[in-house]
Amino acid sequence: MKQNKITSKLYPLIKALATAAVLPVLFIYIMVAKPDYAIMNALGHVVVPVAQVVGNIVTWPFRVIGGAVENITELSTLRAENEELRAKLDAANINKNLCDVAIAENKKLTKELNIINAQPRDTLIADVVHDNSVLGHNTYIINRGIKDGVESGMAVATTDMQLAGIVIDAASNFSRVRALTDSDTNIAVRVVGSEVYGFMTGNGSKYPTMGFFSDPEFQPTNGIKLVSSNISGVLPAGLIVGEMRDDADVDVVDAQKMSQVLVLKFDTPHNEYR
Repeated sequence: MKQNKITSKLYPLIKALATAAVLPVLFIYIMVAKPDYAIMNALGHVVVPVAQVVGNIVTWPFRVIGGAVENITELSTLRAENEELRAKLDAANINKNLCDVAIAENKKLTKELNIINAQPRDTLIADVVHDNSVLGHNTYIINRGIKDGVESGMAVATTDMQLAGIVIDAASNFSRVRALTDSDTNIAVRVVGSEVYGFMTGNGSKYPTMGFFSDPEFQPTNGIKLVSSNISGVLPAGLIVGEMRDDADVDVVDAQKMSQVLVLKFDTPHNEYR
């Protein structure tokens, strides 16, 4: 019974398809054998739409398969691009994390060291042309003087901004600088990373000494860094002075090994660099 119903449904469909298949053949036959344009025009209105429908039905599976293949290809391309973008994003996140770590470490070190570098208005490069070490005194001559804007009391530093002395005399074309090891040197300093202050005094030897600290309980040890303080009003604060060798001696710049120095010029009076 069911088979008869299926057959009865398929028969009209097969008949329609057969008719649709015969119509193009009939149309071609008329065009070749009996070219009657009136009949051809009438059939054209019937054959062409039927042929389109039949063509669509016949090619439907191929179009579906082609669309599926195109979608699969596009999906594969999108997945590859997503993986590439994900890799780039991961690399960018890693770089960002490294930058964040570096910034955090920099802030931490700055906070721990508490170094405030005094920024000079101008720096003047000078050559060391002569040095003098006799009877506990240690001074040297530089080839810059008053005509270059050098004045007594100006700070002199190495090219990497470590304090190397103070100008004590200035002539027209040269100046005399007192080294940190000179016996007349007495510089107010601060222990980096703390509020402990003291005075570094030259003694004519290679290493000046620390003779006083504001905190009597502070224990100086090897490696402690010192920067200039403004409590004496002589120097701007924040210039690197030296490093403790032990509980008293300080390792500073050796004037006899210098060939060039920087003369530092500050706009603001020293007492504003505290």
